[in-house]
Amino acid sequence: MKGYSRYIFKQLLVTTLFVTFCLTCAIWLTQSLRYIELIVNHGISLGTFLELTMLLMPSFLAVVTPIALFSAVMFTYNRLWMDRELIVLRSVGVSQLGLATPALAVALIVCGASYALQLYLMPASFQVFKDMEFAIRNNFSALLLQEGKFNTLGEGITVFVRARAPDGELLGILVHDSRQKDRPMTYIAERGALVSTPSGPRVVLFNGDRQQVERSDGRLSMLYFTRYNIDLGQLTESFESHWRRPQERFLGDLLYPDPKSKADQYYYGQLIAEGNQRLSSPFYAVTFALIGLAALLSGDFNRRGQTFRVLAAIVAVVVLQAAAIATVNMASRNLLVLPLIHLNVIVPGALAALYVLRPPRWRLPRAIDRAAAAEQA
Repeated sequence: MKGYSRYIFKQLLVTTLFVTFCLTCAIWLTQSLRYIELIVNHGISLGTFLELTMLLMPSFLAVVTPIALFSAVMFTYNRLWMDRELIVLRSVGVSQLGLATPALAVALIVCGASYALQLYLMPASFQVFKDMEFAIRNNFSALLLQEGKFNTLGEGITVFVRARAPDGELLGILVHDSRQKDRPMTYIAERGALVSTPSGPRVVLFNGDRQQVERSDGRLSMLYFTRYNIDLGQLTESFESHWRRPQERFLGDLLYPDPKSKADQYYYGQLIAEGNQRLSSPFYAVTFALIGLAALLSGDFNRRGQTFRVLAAIVAVVVLQAAAIATVNMASRNLLVLPLIHLNVIVPGALAALYVLRPPRWRLPRAIDRAAAAEQA
């Protein structure tokens, strides 16, 4: 790589990393607020919360890196224009391809990193994230630790705990079970504990009574006990039955859904569309870089800046991003639309490449006329 290429390459790479860091932090801050309720309602520690939200980083990076590269290309090449550096390079015979090579090299690096994110890191981290979130939301022990509050466990079970002893024992327990609409029951016990069994969690109560009301005649019956078990297994969902969403699956699971799974067959179109989107989306880094290069390298120098060209490139990128989301949504409902997912990234990139390497011919006569006028003057 020549000296000027290394110079431009370094600026592009540093700017891309900086913009990626800033955008990722901003998205992480906004998205992590959605999971604050896990701290409030489920009592998880700050360390667990940070670990949980950091698992979302690969999905953020997969979206941010092409946009960060586009921003770096626009910023770097526009600054080179304004500092007359591109004019000097062109005057010594550097071709359009020579000027575009550093940006294309960075784009290929970003494209490779995006493939690593899309095909491995993102589904792997999403699986761990969903498993942790599932375990936290179904951890009734964490719910019962909320002292002095009425906690609803699924539909029909409400639990109140007055206090928790240092050894983990629950003190002053009230449980209202209305799963049987015609026979609601209320349990009051001095103490108790939550235990895990192969069939699911259970609340073990000691020294209390059970009050049951018959809806048909309003009769109240009471049962005093020294030990009583309340089964909560039907309120929980086992990990085995947890269906993996498209974001949690690797490419093979997306392109070849399980024919024996009813859920996979029901969401067949969504899985196939997600798989094709994983294959095509990394190339947006190259397409966005080419759009930026087409906007700034194919035009003439203007002392007033390249505002119009910059805005046109930004609009083109926004339209492509919107079209990418729309095509994936349409393809999930109709697989005949699948080719549009790939054409949406290939066609604009090819057109931008032609525009970079072969500027429109109408610019050449105008440039020649200006040169002739300058010689006559």
